[in-house]
Amino acid sequence: MKKMFTLLFSVLNLIVFSQQIESFETILNDKISIRAIELFDGKVWYSGTDSKFGFVDLKNPKNQKQIKLSEKKLQFRTLAQNKDAFYAINIESPAHFFRIDKKDLSVVNIYTDTLKTAFYDAFIFVNDEHAVTFSDPAKDLNLKLSFIMPKLNSVLDFNTLTKREGFNSIKLNEGEAAFAASNTNIAHYGTNIWIATGGKNSRIIKIDYTTLKSYIYKTPFIQGESSQGMYSIDFSDDKFGIAVGGDYTKQEANINNIATTNDSGETWQIQASGKNAGYMTCVKIKPGSKGKEIIAIGDKHISYSSDFGKTWKKIADEKGFYVCKWVDKNTVVLAGKDKISVMKLKF
Repeated sequence: MKKMFTLLFSVLNLIVFSQQIESFETILNDKISIRAIELFDGKVWYSGTDSKFGFVDLKNPKNQKQIKLSEKKLQFRTLAQNKDAFYAINIESPAHFFRIDKKDLSVVNIYTDTLKTAFYDAFIFVNDEHAVTFSDPAKDLNLKLSFIMPKLNSVLDFNTLTKREGFNSIKLNEGEAAFAASNTNIAHYGTNIWIATGGKNSRIIKIDYTTLKSYIYKTPFIQGESSQGMYSIDFSDDKFGIAVGGDYTKQEANINNIATTNDSGETWQIQASGKNAGYMTCVKIKPGSKGKEIIAIGDKHISYSSDFGKTWKKIADEKGFYVCKWVDKNTVVLAGKDKISVMKLKF
C-alpha cells in the first residue's frame, strides 16, 4: 500500500509539473559547459568551454555551427551583442576580449587584460554603441568596470575614462565579489546599470552611465560565506527587479535566496524564504509581463513565479542548466552542461 501511495504521489507530481510544460526538446548535445547565451536571427548563440562558440537554429536544430575563438582552451562565461557583432571574454587571466562579426563569423581579439586578478563576470550592451563589463577587483578592492566601444574596437577603463569628470571609484569589501554564473549578475534599463555582488557581502551597485553617479545598497540576501549571495538579477523597468541565488555548495538551502525591489534597487524584500526549490543561478522576467511572470533555474530545477516572485512552483527537476532566456511569451531556451534545450510552456 505504501509503495502504491508513493507511486501515485509521484505520478500526480508529474501531472502537476507537466500542466505548465507543453514540450521539452534538447537541440544541442556536446562536450561543453555553457553559461552565456544570446538570441539573434532565429538562433541561439552560445559561448562555452574549450573556446567553443556557435549557434543552433531554433526552428531547424540540424542547422548549427561551431567555431573556436582561440587555439587555446579558454573558458567563456560571457556573451553580448550589438547589431554588428558578438563579444565574449574568457574568464581567468589573461582575459581576451573577442569580437565575432555577425556576417562572416570572423574573430578578432580587440583587447587583452593581463592583470593577474582579471576575471570577468558579466558583459552587457546598454545600447548599440556601448557595452559594460566588470571584473573581480584587484588588491585595492576597486571594482574594475570597463566600457566597450564597438565603433572604435577598443576597451576603456571606466575609472580612467571618467576620473576627470569626478567619478569616484567603487570599492568592494574584503571577500566581496561577483559570480560568473550565467552572465546575468548585471542588468540594465534605460540609463541605469545594476550589478549584484556576493560572498562576505551581497550588495547592489547602481550606476547611471550618463551622469556617472553611483549608489551602493545593502540587501537582506544570504551572505557571509564565499559561496553565498546574489547570482542573478533582472529588471522589468526602472523600478521593479528581482535577484536570486543562495549557496552553490548547499543546493537545497532555500533561506533568504530570493528578493525583489520596487524602488530601483534601494531596498529589497525577501520572498518565499524556505518555500522554494533552493539555489538558483539565473532569473529572467517574462517580456511584457511587467515583472509578474518570472522563470528561474538552478543546477537541479526549473521554477516559475506568476506573482512578482512572491511564491514559486518547481515545474521540472531538470538538472545541469545554468542559464536561460525567453524566446517569446511561451518559449524558453536553456543551456548548461553538455546541452541546449528548448522548453515550451502553456498557461
